[in-house]
Amino acid sequence: MSDASFEQHPADSAYHRRLPIGERLDASSLAEGLPWAIEELTMRPLEPMLVPEVPRGGEVDPTECRTCQTNPHTIWQDEHWKVTAGWEPGGLPFIGAIAPREHWLLEDAPHEVLAGYGPLMQRISQAVKSIPGVARCHFARWNDGSAHLHMWALARPAGMMQGRGAILEFWNDILPALDEDMMREHLDIVANALAAGGGTAYPNR
Repeated sequence: MSDASFEQHPADSAYHRRLPIGERLDASSLAEGLPWAIEELTMRPLEPMLVPEVPRGGEVDPTECRTCQTNPHTIWQDEHWKVTAGWEPGGLPFIGAIAPREHWLLEDAPHEVLAGYGPLMQRISQAVKSIPGVARCHFARWNDGSAHLHMWALARPAGMMQGRGAILEFWNDILPALDEDMMREHLDIVANALAAGGGTAYPNR
């Protein structure tokens, strides 16, 4: 995409025109809504919202999609789906990315592919909760980094009430990182539990 064809301008809609661009907004409602995790929070001033947005990975050229490429961190896959994890140790017991093996968005994925996601979520939740010390498996989707349908599975440690809800993902960068051996042990638990119900653990090894 040339620079000329990608000239950005402020987004203009009834919604955008009401926003206080450039102002620093009061974030106390976040602390009040998540008092178990946040005591005080300062937001950056609201930046101009420019369009068209910068293309996501693989959006202009699907052949450049990193999610489509063979990945040594794929811990499990079947005919339609794969789970990737273990890029580097984080503070949570487990974080994994769930994506279809082919290049689909949520909006255009075939129904036969999407139909498998519900049962897969159930299997992933059971697998993640079989890690010692894990109470819950949270699922999340943000859809901003890649033009390839992907979701996240995150393990909440047992008893960690400060990790309830959407704040859990941020704790991964704050808690002490797992050592390599523990991370590998947790990956093996999830991969083998998934493979026990079908598909292949560590297909790219």
